[in-house]
Amino acid sequence: MRRSILIFAIVLSFLVVVLWLWSCPVSGYTQLTLTDPETGNELASFVLRDDEQIVLTWRNSIWGLDVTEAFVAKSGLLIQTEVTFAQSDGSPPPRVTPQDVDGLYHTGGAFSAKGLARPLHQVVYRVGEIGKPKMRVRDRVIEFKPLVGFGGRVVLTTNTAHLYDIILG
Repeated sequence: MRRSILIFAIVLSFLVVVLWLWSCPVSGYTQLTLTDPETGNELASFVLRDDEQIVLTWRNSIWGLDVTEAFVAKSGLLIQTEVTFAQSDGSPPPRVTPQDVDGLYHTGGAFSAKGLARPLHQVVYRVGEIGKPKMRVRDRVIEFKPLVGFGGRVVLTTNTAHLYDIILG
């Protein structure tokens, strides 16, 4: 009887340790998830290594500019590293400092900024008729409009990845 209790305790302890390790966050990895907040459906999910790049492109319907935003994964966050608002004629936009970017998002005009370090944990993207937002993650392009429709929203959330995300992802 004592032997079976001892074996049970060892097996139970082993299972608890395995489950604990399974759910531990792993540094150097970021879990990126895109969801539809109206339905709760997961649209896409990725486990990214630190410094993997993500690119979001869309068209600003107010000023008619083509926007490219670049991000890198870092410790459970996305870090915006550069942004360009460009004329569709291909002319190079003026270079601005990272400190100027916040105001320029709202005032219009072509610009390009590199060297940003803007951390993001959650972003809500609104899908317009003209904007056609799409995100490139590795070799996959996720077009938002076919997934949620005009006026829909896509929520991007990042967290530190867990061991189970890495193994199952």
